[in-house]
Amino acid sequence: MTCHVYSHPDCARHVTPPGHPERVERLAAVERGLSGLAVERRDCPMGAVEDVLRVHPSRYVERVRAAVPLEGWAQLDGDTFLSPGSFDAAMRAVGGICAAVDAVIGGEAKTAFVAGRPPGHHVERETAMGFCLFGTVAIGAKRALDHYGLSRVAIVDFDVHHGNGTQDLLWDEGRCLFVSSHQMPLYPGTGSPQEKGAQGQILNVPLRSGSGGGAMRAAYEAQVFPALRAWEPELLLISAGFDAHADDPLAGLEWQAEDYRWLTDRLCDFAGGRVVSSLEGGYDLDALAASVAAHVGVLQERGQ
Repeated sequence: MTCHVYSHPDCARHVTPPGHPERVERLAAVERGLSGLAVERRDCPMGAVEDVLRVHPSRYVERVRAAVPLEGWAQLDGDTFLSPGSFDAAMRAVGGICAAVDAVIGGEAKTAFVAGRPPGHHVERETAMGFCLFGTVAIGAKRALDHYGLSRVAIVDFDVHHGNGTQDLLWDEGRCLFVSSHQMPLYPGTGSPQEKGAQGQILNVPLRSGSGGGAMRAAYEAQVFPALRAWEPELLLISAGFDAHADDPLAGLEWQAEDYRWLTDRLCDFAGGRVVSSLEGGYDLDALAASVAAHVGVLQERGQ
């Protein structure tokens, strides 16, 4: 076995306005990071609406579909846009996470990475925001729980921004531990340690701007890894945002690619090494490529 990597050309059809940080060129940077890695490439299938409905109501799905423009852009909030190909792109990302979950639970692969866009961890139950349309990783977790009958799944979100959407979508889900480390204060303004979920299954780990990879490693050793050990997940999903990198323009945690390598390796110690990761943020293209190379390189090594 080796790491499965899921992608699809449709994800480049989600086109944002000039100057927008979540742009098509991110996919080319991801491909640079993947070059030379011995991974098995798979196409993201088109996602099933039934999987999206595990976390979003049908009226929200139809509202997004109806808002897709015939040309140009439509705007859902201050920084979340739709182009003619956006709905299909988002559904490919959904299909990718579900296919990755299927492959890892089914034993075809031990690890997987979904190189899709738009990202998903900011969208709430009925509110698109933060560049995100559908809650991709939450959908993957619910597929593992509902379709396969797993009883303990964990999500670790190391994007520099709090995963408010995943938290909202899984607030009442007692079978899923959700952990988010993030810079605070920063967009979207949520993610305090007091936000614990309806069943105490949410752990928020705020980090200070400029604190660097050392503070991240200490926080994971002290808080995140003990929580994962206690949870004993059967599957671990990662919201892999690479915007905590020192070169990223949107925040200031000052991580390096080696920090992503260390963190990925430690996370693969859980869930029997069954890990599914999905792309979230990361907006400096060179930093994104280097961070993806570090992250997926470990998934490839640990997936053998």
